[in-house]
Amino acid sequence: MRDLKRRHAKLPAYKMFENLKVQCFTPMVHRLVVVGGKRVDQEVPFMQDLLFVKDTREHLDAIVESTPKLQYRYKLGVQHTPIIVPVADMERFIKAVEASDNPKFYSPDEVTPEMRNRKIRIIGGQLDGYTGTLVTTRGSKTKRLLVELPTLLAASIEVEAEYIQLIP
Repeated sequence: MRDLKRRHAKLPAYKMFENLKVQCFTPMVHRLVVVGGKRVDQEVPFMQDLLFVKDTREHLDAIVESTPKLQYRYKLGVQHTPIIVPVADMERFIKAVEASDNPKFYSPDEVTPEMRNRKIRIIGGQLDGYTGTLVTTRGSKTKRLLVELPTLLAASIEVEAEYIQLIP
């Protein structure tokens, strides 16, 4: 879904869905924000207008009609067909992001072919059984697993080197 409210709105859509007891996920990052003349570390959405909501279409239609700045995110080239992420893929993505203290999020155009060069599998730990690509950054000693929601979002999660198994 898309939340078209301004960045400093009193009740952004992800908080509104929490109040309505509707399961919602928004990728969050920490940013320094000026509040009352002081810089404060706050958790804010990575992409302001990106929401993942798990509910029935009928219930969501009623919420979208009553909230003027809330819209469905539609597939490109297909008219009036909202994007639906499979439940298993979404739960896998959420579990991976919540397992990491500092995930890094990427939009689809930021993920380059060089980032997808080595396939790995995680053996043990919280992410046991996850497969993906190893993201290595020059000068960094941390290893990261790239977890993707195709055409929507990608996140890299720190992984201990002892849990990594290269897939030929």
